[in-house]
Amino acid sequence: METSFTPLSSLAGGVLIGLAAVCLMLLRGRILGATGILAGAIWPASRYDWTWRIAMLAGMFTGPWVYLMLTGTLPAIEVPSSMPLLVVGGVLVGIGVTLGSGCTSGHGVCGMARLSPRSFAATATFMLTTGLTVYLVRHILGG
Repeated sequence: METSFTPLSSLAGGVLIGLAAVCLMLLRGRILGATGILAGAIWPASRYDWTWRIAMLAGMFTGPWVYLMLTGTLPAIEVPSSMPLLVVGGVLVGIGVTLGSGCTSGHGVCGMARLSPRSFAATATFMLTTGLTVYLVRHILGG
């Protein structure tokens, strides 16, 4: 399995995520945590709360189409895992996000920018777990 390194696209994506986090903090006073936004859209506290969450999710889903309009092509995406493995991974991420009270965007982008010790610990845990999982899948399981 080979991983493609795309520094310019990755940088552009990081800048856009950071810009979205800053805009959400300035305009709504909220932390940009994708899983929290999704959970709040499913079980909203109020109609007003639901509206900004749906707008945010719509932006996440329409982003690739904006990219297509700007460049004329979509980036190639390869998912070299089976559907059952993806489902298991999704469930494990959901459990981890619940136990960690947030996801990588909430802790890694916003929490660390706010110098939250909890977010530093959560992000370190995410990174360590990711490294161990990649090593296990690539070198031990042979995926």
